[in-house]
Amino acid sequence: MSDFELRYFADKVHVHRWPQDSPIWNDSTKKQLDESINKNSQKKHITVRNNYLKIENFEFNSLQKIGISIPFFKEENTMILEAKFGELLAHVHITTKSEDYLDIFNKLTLWSKSVSK
Repeated sequence: MSDFELRYFADKVHVHRWPQDSPIWNDSTKKQLDESINKNSQKKHITVRNNYLKIENFEFNSLQKIGISIPFFKEENTMILEAKFGELLAHVHITTKSEDYLDIFNKLTLWSKSVSK
């Protein structure tokens, strides 16, 4: 899947250090992520391209272990993945509840298969 790009809005995003034995994030990085993403209740703009993810102004690359699901009895999809954030390692959780969550799910599923090859 060459030149893939998907843009959408997520209702909830959470980014944290992962794995637990990876380098500790400094307080400034944690504060910036908390204020902009983790504890901000506004929808977040998501851009997915090939092996690249952008959440608002934060860029993630070296994406791996991508999982995408639709929880039982909910009209939403969730993507969880591991990525690099600069030189730091992160675990990223992205949930969207938009009307087109199934379309987003299908596109993300196709994309994740091409990235994991």
